[in-house]
Amino acid sequence: MKFMITGSKGQLAKEFIKFLTTTEHDFTAFDIDEINISNLNDLLKIFDIFKPDIVINCAAYSNVDLAESEFELAYKTNSLGVRNLSFACRETKAKLIHFSTDYIFDGKKETGLYVESDKTSPLNIYGKTKQFGEVLLTEEMNDYLIFRVSWLFGDGQQNFISKLFTWQKSNEFLKVSCDEFSSPTSTTSVVDITFKAINEGLTGIFHINNTGYCSRFEWAKKIFRTAGLKTHLYPAYMADFKLPAKRPLCSAMSNQLITSTLDIPIPDWEEEVQKFVIKFVKKNF
Repeated sequence: MKFMITGSKGQLAKEFIKFLTTTEHDFTAFDIDEINISNLNDLLKIFDIFKPDIVINCAAYSNVDLAESEFELAYKTNSLGVRNLSFACRETKAKLIHFSTDYIFDGKKETGLYVESDKTSPLNIYGKTKQFGEVLLTEEMNDYLIFRVSWLFGDGQQNFISKLFTWQKSNEFLKVSCDEFSSPTSTTSVVDITFKAINEGLTGIFHINNTGYCSRFEWAKKIFRTAGLKTHLYPAYMADFKLPAKRPLCSAMSNQLITSTLDIPIPDWEEEVQKFVIKFVKKNF
């Protein structure tokens, strides 16, 4: 079984690479400087050379605010690139694993957490390009897994935990939104569940997120308490930050479909955050 990973420099791809290396799987990994998934001809050449059985697409334009002014760049990766991967996988009979986002929802659901069958209605450009990527993929092929994830954290600088520690170094007081809710999700949980799904031959759309949900303010409190830091946190509203992209107030998703399908538990977000922060502090402080 040969694996190909796109977006190899991102935190999720790094976790996949670590897993595949440890388990001695046959794989190759690329980032945008080596392969641009928005270029179909180049992509087909790579497929012809490496002939992957399973493609894990971690490539994404993920700067939510910058996407508001860089629609074309976001579209090329999150929509067109996904369509190209879908076409290449269909042509070569490879399975495609693709990661989407909770930002495809508008956060206005009044009862319960978001489930896979709920209507998507993104509020920002980033969410719209990710939603369109899902549509193009499902129209192009059948042998796929789309995993919607939320508030990812893992090795790397582009996640809330890493940014929070960076802000803490130069600010005694930090304002964090208390009206934005979702589920912090570790890359280790995502990788573990992804391979369980692959081994079971699953196809379709599933939500992968650590169990439970919280506000960003609650998440920040958990992070600093675990780290033993006494930074003063103040609850604020998302509107106070005047960010270019509008976010859903509550995009928390239910992971019940994947847990019941695979008959497995998924760790609580607090448990995973605590484990990650302890490792982070030992490594960086």
